[in-house]
Amino acid sequence: MSAEEECNCKPCKPGLPAWLATFGDLMSLLMCFFVLLLSFSEMDVLRFKQLAGSMREAFGVQAQIKVEDIPKGTSIIAQEFSPGRPEPTPLNEVRQMTTNVELHTLDVRSMEGEAIVHDRESAVDQQQQQEQEEQARQDAITFSMALSAEIGEGAVEVETEGTKVIIRLREQGSFARGSAYVEDDYIPVLAKIRDVLITIPGAVAIEGHTDSIPYTGTEFTSNWDLSAARALAVAHELFADRRVNESRFTVSGHASSRARVPNDSEANRARNRRVEIIIERGLDEQALPIQTRPEGDTEGERLTPRDIF
Repeated sequence: MSAEEECNCKPCKPGLPAWLATFGDLMSLLMCFFVLLLSFSEMDVLRFKQLAGSMREAFGVQAQIKVEDIPKGTSIIAQEFSPGRPEPTPLNEVRQMTTNVELHTLDVRSMEGEAIVHDRESAVDQQQQQEQEEQARQDAITFSMALSAEIGEGAVEVETEGTKVIIRLREQGSFARGSAYVEDDYIPVLAKIRDVLITIPGAVAIEGHTDSIPYTGTEFTSNWDLSAARALAVAHELFADRRVNESRFTVSGHASSRARVPNDSEANRARNRRVEIIIERGLDEQALPIQTRPEGDTEGERLTPRDIF
């Protein structure tokens, strides 16, 4: 028997079945319908980010680590006991999620606590400031009692400025006009100041001042030289006593740059021509040691401006 006789089925028609064309059209229409729905919709970005964040917290996000980093992991033994040194991984690529928990410092602060500490420090500083100002007033009273006669004559002025005691030596009686020689009659006045100054701790500044009239003499080049020479002459008179500690002192000349009053009259210019001795107590003030001079020094030796410059 031949093959055609053995097959009882009818021969198939060539081509695809007719229902497949209808099914393809239906799928195409459905796809276009959903594409139109998606194009008409609006995406809420905020809700999308919230959803993505929730999924990240729930499932975690894998982070890539460089190959040279040592793999990190946690275990019960590592949490309860000191961890050992991990062995290097033989893998060429390492991908692992890690969290940096190596905190070297712990900073716990409170706004209320900081305010309380600041208030306490301010109260302590204010109390120290008040004590130093009161001590400066007592020192000024001591100088005023020792120089009562000179203050009455108008040759010396004593006043306080905060924690400073200012002894102001007027030109009248102390120096001749345009000269840096301390008058002989004024030496006992400086001796009185020195006797009180030895008993009072603190830094001492000696400052020379002049008026605004330019210097016309031949001994100095300007008022700057004259003011510095007068301040240095007063300093050397104080240094004549071996008990004076010279490391406490600074000497400077300011010419007419720090006038007390305007230089518009002879009386005001006379007030500006002065030498000031300023004593200031420090916060951590201690009694300064008494300095002694070498045996070769002559006590009470006076220096002239020619010796100074």
